Amino acid sequence: MNIGLLSVSMNVYSTQRIANEAKKLGHDIEWIDHTQCSIKIGTNQPEVIFKQENILDVFDAIIPRIGTKVTRHGASVVKQFEMNQVFSTAKSGSISKARNKAKTLQLMSNWGIPIPETLFSIDPDDIEQQIDLLGGAPLIIKIQEGTHGLGVILAETKKSAKSIIDTFYKMDTNILMQEFIEESNGEDIRVFVIGDKVVASMKRTSGNDEFRSNLHRGGKTSAVKLTPNEELMAINAAKYIRLGVAGVDLIRSKNGPLLIEVNASPGLQGIEAATGINVAKEIIQFVEQNCREK
Repeated sequence: MNIGLLSVSMNVYSTQRIANEAKKLGHDIEWIDHTQCSIKIGTNQPEVIFKQENILDVFDAIIPRIGTKVTRHGASVVKQFEMNQVFSTAKSGSISKARNKAKTLQLMSNWGIPIPETLFSIDPDDIEQQIDLLGGAPLIIKIQEGTHGLGVILAETKKSAKSIIDTFYKMDTNILMQEFIEESNGEDIRVFVIGDKVVASMKRTSGNDEFRSNLHRGGKTSAVKLTPNEELMAINAAKYIRLGVAGVDLIRSKNGPLLIEVNASPGLQGIEAATGINVAKEIIQFVEQNCREK
């Protein structure tokens, strides 16, 4: 197969691993920096221009690794390939949905997947009541399009919560607020879903003086065995958003597992190290299967 790997850099662990595994399995794979792609539409046949060449008909499949800062343009590039019947491990609309935490949680809740009590608003004159609706402090405040744990804040008192929320509102930053699940004890679970199965899962534990468990924030990782309920939740979350490759984040509460996020471009470094599973190879085999069916 000819595979297009959409990523801003080949110096990223996940991008390198996917490219290496594709080559080992005998495929041609080309790195495409989607920020350097131009989309041409109009009276003639549509084109995706990269380095002065139209690459729309070059690939049998694409693997999008779209970063937060270029979600809209990256999703538009993916959409153009989709409309040309090129298989993608992530639908363009799914990438956009997963990037927006509030939209993701709205969809999950509507489909019956348990989530923490969540509230989002843009009303700066009603902050105290918003906090009370979540049971008061402590509570979690998140930027709706943050990643790697950035823009996730634990407000331990009502006074600090009011100050943080007010600041975000004045900066016209979209946020959401969530109840603080104390019993999760600074731990969450990353479940890697490919197609209709879980291929790997790890527990992430926060470092010293840090409640966020993300690897980029100093969290530690270890392999974890999922309950049947957790496995089903993760598979359904990826299916509902229509992601062929997804990182689904859960926390364990006294009322059972709760979904906190779905990631359309999950990193491979932490989960491959924690589990010893060749996740990159699983991704390529998923592409092979779908291209054969196509």
